[in-house]
Amino acid sequence: MRYIVIGAGAVGGAIGGRLAQAGHEVVLVARGAHHTALRDHGLRLITPDGAHTHHLPTVTDPAALGHLRPDDVLLLAVKTQDTEPALAAWGPAPVTGGGTAAERLPLVCAQNGVEGQRLALRRFHRVYGVCVWLPATFVEPGVVSAAGTPLTGMLHLGRYPHGTDETAHRIAADLEKSRFEAPVVPDVRRWQYAKLLANLGNALEAVSGPFGGEAAGALYARVRAEGERVLDAAGIAYASAEEQRRTRGDKITLVPLDGVARGGGSSWQSLTRGTGTIEADHLNGEIALLGRLHGVPTPLNDLLRRLANTFARERREAGSLPVGELTRLADEAVAFVQEDRAPRP
Repeated sequence: MRYIVIGAGAVGGAIGGRLAQAGHEVVLVARGAHHTALRDHGLRLITPDGAHTHHLPTVTDPAALGHLRPDDVLLLAVKTQDTEPALAAWGPAPVTGGGTAAERLPLVCAQNGVEGQRLALRRFHRVYGVCVWLPATFVEPGVVSAAGTPLTGMLHLGRYPHGTDETAHRIAADLEKSRFEAPVVPDVRRWQYAKLLANLGNALEAVSGPFGGEAAGALYARVRAEGERVLDAAGIAYASAEEQRRTRGDKITLVPLDGVARGGGSSWQSLTRGTGTIEADHLNGEIALLGRLHGVPTPLNDLLRRLANTFARERREAGSLPVGELTRLADEAVAFVQEDRAPRP
């Protein structure tokens, strides 16, 4: 199978680079300066076992490839807010022998949150979800790092909305030859919702900096507890923290990488790069949506979603809101909801 990585940033670049290193055929899809660097100089992937440069075909859209092949796998790794344009571009792409990519090819959504695959299922017949546990960083155009060892990451994989099939097992086998653990599971959403709870801290980290003290940890615990109440009210199953720890064990340990400053997660990276967008609508916003559907207040996730979007839109400095001030705003948001819901005389 040939892997077409749509969105060869941190996660896409790490997966694509590791697949290429293991001998698999890979095409990278990127935009702007990153596309130019990948095309002209290759993908430089920095990992604990060294830096490797992979000179791979790099395109901006499907037209550059002509007809796609029946054995192509589309691996969607763009941020969720960029999903619709990617689906609109690649869904109608013709496939040799007839039909389109949306009709014939598997689309693997390697994204945070749960919304990307729902959007994909509106267009694509064969959608696969991935729970992405892959600490990776976009260092600069053409350069990506992944600090995990001995495995680069863990990628639970399954058909969306549920089930498994031969294609999922074939993809998993290729990933497992490429420094990943890729369990094929019939309930991939259960793992994705567990990861969503962890990702609720992305906005907190983005606006107030990487967790480094009791105050940030305590606030994240409140945000996560709010998310758990919502998922429980919605009847949505999720893997427990203990099950996740037991499954990952010591398979992925982060180590310092020469020349790569350790920063924050994906939302923090979006602010640092000044992209103007952030994924909070599909992380904290997912909890807010479910909360409104099931009658559970979500003042903390509403606050983080709003602040993260303001920081991205106004291109404010990542981590510039002191955690004490964020905690004060959180307390006010909770108090306002409690007062609003109190019985009136």
